[in-house]
Amino acid sequence: MRGYSPADGIWSDRCSVVYQNEGNLLVVSLLLPNVKTILDVGCGAGDNARVIRKVNDNVEIVGITLSAEESKHARRHMTAVHVVDLDVSDLSFLGERRFDAIIFSHVLEHVKDPQRVLSLCARHHLRVGGQMLIAVPNVLYYKNRLRFLTGHFEYEESGIMDRTHLHFFTWHTADRYLVDTVKELKLAYKVAEGSAPLWVLRRWLLPVAISTKIDAYFVRLFPNLFGQQIVMSVSRIEER
Repeated sequence: MRGYSPADGIWSDRCSVVYQNEGNLLVVSLLLPNVKTILDVGCGAGDNARVIRKVNDNVEIVGITLSAEESKHARRHMTAVHVVDLDVSDLSFLGERRFDAIIFSHVLEHVKDPQRVLSLCARHHLRVGGQMLIAVPNVLYYKNRLRFLTGHFEYEESGIMDRTHLHFFTWHTADRYLVDTVKELKLAYKVAEGSAPLWVLRRWLLPVAISTKIDAYFVRLFPNLFGQQIVMSVSRIEER
């Protein structure tokens, strides 16, 4: 996804990779205003926490990362950071702690069983009425479609075709494969963010404000074609 690239260029050893970026601004913007405690699963170098604290420095943010190197950066912005392999952990180190919000920003596509991780977090660590924010890349973003149509399916060092991605989602399948599989969760809102193919117009002719509005219009109209990332706001409902 945009801005997510391993700083050291090593993809084969996920424990040594450091993901640093400007933060997922769309995800952060969707946080409910009354949130006081946040669990950021796959927190990277703490970039989302850094953005959140610019608005509310009193919020408590706990992070989970696979990379010990990342945790060194993340601790500058977070209350606590746990170095954990989500593929094997039952998250028992969190005890009975329940959070107001849990963030999964471009992490579920990296784990072997994302439904298991979502279920553990929803059942044991998100309060009833709490918010879960899930962001995943859209594998059918138009640039990817062009590559597929021309016979190219290669993994890359970063982005939608990141070498460490184990799962691929689209606008139509993201909530069905993730949210709908966990009985404690209910989709509240889904939105896509991306761009339209303006090419020369964007680079040389159109002001940024105009091209941004055009992007937003076409992404809203055709989210599965022009959406680069899919973001879902999900509610934790009462036990059924």
